[in-house]
Amino acid sequence: MPPVYLDNAASTRVSEPVLAIMTEVMRSAWGNPSSQHPQGAAARGHLETARRRLLAALGDPAGDGQLGDIVWTSGCTEADALAVLGAARLRPGSIVVSSIEHAAVGALAARLGESRTAIFIEPGRDGVLDPAAVARAAPGAAVVSIVMVQNEIGAIQPISAIARAVRAVNPACHLHVDAAQAFGKLAIDARALGVDSIAVAGHKVHGPKGVGALWLRTGVALEPLWVGGGQQGGLRGGTQDAPSAAGFGLAAEHAVAELAAIRTRWLALAARITAHLRDRGVAFSQLVPDPLRSPHILALGITGVPAGALRTVLASRGVYISTGSACAERDGHGKPSPVLVAIGVPPDTGMCRLSFSHDTSDADVDVAAGALADVALELAARR
Repeated sequence: MPPVYLDNAASTRVSEPVLAIMTEVMRSAWGNPSSQHPQGAAARGHLETARRRLLAALGDPAGDGQLGDIVWTSGCTEADALAVLGAARLRPGSIVVSSIEHAAVGALAARLGESRTAIFIEPGRDGVLDPAAVARAAPGAAVVSIVMVQNEIGAIQPISAIARAVRAVNPACHLHVDAAQAFGKLAIDARALGVDSIAVAGHKVHGPKGVGALWLRTGVALEPLWVGGGQQGGLRGGTQDAPSAAGFGLAAEHAVAELAAIRTRWLALAARITAHLRDRGVAFSQLVPDPLRSPHILALGITGVPAGALRTVLASRGVYISTGSACAERDGHGKPSPVLVAIGVPPDTGMCRLSFSHDTSDADVDVAAGALADVALELAARR
């Protein structure tokens, strides 16, 4: 039996239509998009199609640049860096982020904190931030950056409410959102969110790795991370990757088109897993309740089970998931997850994250649930 892959929050399989369009662009439009000849024009045409597809998927369907535009990057980490660093270099003031950011923003804020004030906002025990708490830290801030869906536990942050609260006390700061886990899982409306920039990545939505994008509100200034040939309005020098952009654009279009149906199916898959664990008598808790989590991420805390052992044994049985712990692993190689510590997960509880994609089937979750119950009960019995 083939392995069961439930680590789609880390990366998804590239879809066949995406592979096909990337191959076609590589075969037929290999020119430099900046070149002024038919091959360059062909590559530019694919970039433009991808740009319009991605803008539409982000709730900016006009594609005329009046609301915002796309800067192509190598991934969400670069897009986050361009937004946070690029805004901070042009503005004095503090950096305000949550304590549960992905490292792409959290580590960046810590580095910036060596030369200016960095403020980390703690979530509630449900993993959700209080907009008023973010606003209290925002006066004098140069940048406020909040993850839309937390990557370890799936908690959805109230970005629109946070943006309104922050704008009320500091209308001049740059508001950024890391939407790597939200894109293609939640409906995103760039206008309604009220933010200045949104970072997304191709490989989270069945697109290729190595390509991401930053949606940037029109009129918002950033300092580029490096200088080069002036591509993309001088914000990101370097030859654009037309095949990857084409793949990302198509993947984004497909993800948004199927959003309503797939969300319902993901919720049903999660319920199937938790029901099986209850039936088997596994001592577990769901770390974020259904109304507050993105449906593609199910984070469970399993009492008395070491996360590292759980992951290793499951992998040996052909079930691939992600795990974490609120305490350091006994072998000395692991570190406590700051996210799990922030939401109060007990140190003796191993967290497992099961994350779904468009490929995930009922059979996949049945195999995974059975293996997870077996391993959890085995490990708990040894303690």
